[in-house]
This record gives sequence, structure tokens and C-alpha cells, in this order.
Amino acid sequence: MNRRLISTGSPFEKTAGYSRAVVQGGFVFVAGTTGYDYATMTLPEGVEAQTRNCLATIADTLAKAGTSLENVVRVTYYITDAADADKVFPIFGEVFGDIRPASTLLVVAGLLKPEMKIEIEATAMLPAAHP
Repeated sequence: MNRRLISTGSPFEKTAGYSRAVVQGGFVFVAGTTGYDYATMTLPEGVEAQTRNCLATIADTLAKAGTSLENVVRVTYYITDAADADKVFPIFGEVFGDIRPASTLLVVAGLLKPEMKIEIEATAMLPAAHP
């Protein structure tokens, strides 16, 4: 099976030795994605804006891989404050309400940097892989 690596151009990818996504076996595995705007390498303060940036990066990554958010089958959300759940649930619903992938929300003690409030990882199928 061919393996294809997808990059956002983030300097973190080379430094830490990972890819934004790996395409293999009919699936796209998107790495944990934080709320950075990779064009400007800035991180908004609020969890809502960080969530939207995460999902935009994931959508762009999936497009580069040849698929889209509509083909996401699994999502894992990591938030650092349980109180933020009610802030991000409506955003998840806007994006995934009709798609309804299997998902997990975890409240964690922290992410790599204290200003990071959310991280999202996703798995999607390539369109040709759908039965």
C-alpha cells in the first residue's frame, strides 16, 4: 500500500518528526491539531476561535488528501477546561451535526503550551474507500 504524507508547512512537523496527516489504506489519519493559524503562526486567545482554526486546518488537510469533513468517521477532542465543553459543542454540531462521526471528548490537564485550549485529531475515509 502506498503511504502519502500531508504537511501544513508548520515548523513543528519537521522539528517533532510527524506529518499533519498520513494517507494509507483508504484512510486519512489527521494528527492532533491545535488552534494555530499556520499562515501567521498565531494562536487566538479564545477556545471558540481555536476550535474553528483546528477544524479549518483539518478541512484543508483533508482536501489535500483528496477527501473532506463529510468523510470523517472518527474525531477525538482534547480540551483543557471542562467549562469549555459548552462553548465548543455548538461548533462541533455546526461542522459534524449531519455527519455524526464516532467521537470522544477528553478533558486533559494540559496541552503542549498553556495557551493551547483544544486539540483535535480526526480519521476520514477516502471517497473511493466508501462501500
